[in-house]
Amino acid sequence: MHSAKQNLRVQYIVTALSILVFILKGFTYYLTHSLSVLSDTLESVVNIAATIVGSYSLYVAAKPKDTDHPYGHGKAEFVSAAFQGTLIVGVGCLIIYKAFDSFVHPVSLHNLEKGAWLLVLIALINIAVAIVLTKMGKKNNSLAIISTGKLFQIDFFTTASVAIGIVLLLLTGNDKIDAIIALALGVYVIYDGFKIVRQSLAGIMDEADMVLLEEVIAEINLSRNEKWIDLHNLRVIKYGALMHIDCHLTVPWYYNVNEAHEAVDQFTELIKNRFGASVEFYIHTDGCMPFSCPICTIQFCEKRKAPFEKKLDWNLENVLKDIKHQL
Repeated sequence: MHSAKQNLRVQYIVTALSILVFILKGFTYYLTHSLSVLSDTLESVVNIAATIVGSYSLYVAAKPKDTDHPYGHGKAEFVSAAFQGTLIVGVGCLIIYKAFDSFVHPVSLHNLEKGAWLLVLIALINIAVAIVLTKMGKKNNSLAIISTGKLFQIDFFTTASVAIGIVLLLLTGNDKIDAIIALALGVYVIYDGFKIVRQSLAGIMDEADMVLLEEVIAEINLSRNEKWIDLHNLRVIKYGALMHIDCHLTVPWYYNVNEAHEAVDQFTELIKNRFGASVEFYIHTDGCMPFSCPICTIQFCEKRKAPFEKKLDWNLENVLKDIKHQL
């Protein structure tokens, strides 16, 4: 909850910065009449809209769980990211249209040197904000913050490219360079927007995050307890900053309720120590079967039906299946 509120405060600041960048770009276009600067300015309009939507999504995501939303409101971030990505694709199409139109209806350019210096300043602001947001988004597991950071990163590349283009235009005197750069920017913006949409839809559809699953499995293997005879049917879902883990944990069949609960508590504490307290669990305990004995690492078990043969390593292939392990 603390990280969610922190994300929201950051998003408010970022919205103000987006407006500042837009004003600077608009002034630069007023000075230069450059098509590539206009394209960059249009992208800033998208950034402002996206950060406003992102702020609202983080406000919703920060709400605690309730009766209607037992898993919290974290998926609002995915919806926001999808909206941001769609806006980015739209502005990329508009930039490409303007670039082609400029080949037919060229415009005269002015004050290019002053415009280049302003663009350098804007690019520096963008990259500084992008670095801070990307680090914070990864730390707080916020796709909305990461997506906003991506917007500023894209803005840095586009603004820097426009500045370089203006310098080349000054050196060569070829006005077509302005339109060519705008065209290239449009293609790049569409590609990056599509990636954001793809990632957000994956979150909405609860697509398995294989990288996160591997991290969880690796952490469990590092401190594996002999009481955990078997782990299967593992599923990890993220709802904003909240991570939800479902699994079946096999413990000795002769454990009473308290002993089984203790084994589960040790399992959950291990995960929380690595991934933070914002983790929810639904763990179903299974009793071991005779075929579990060859992979059971409990040294002194009076109920053992077969000798220990091999410790089975847990990996993506065997923990995702809904079946108890055996040799």
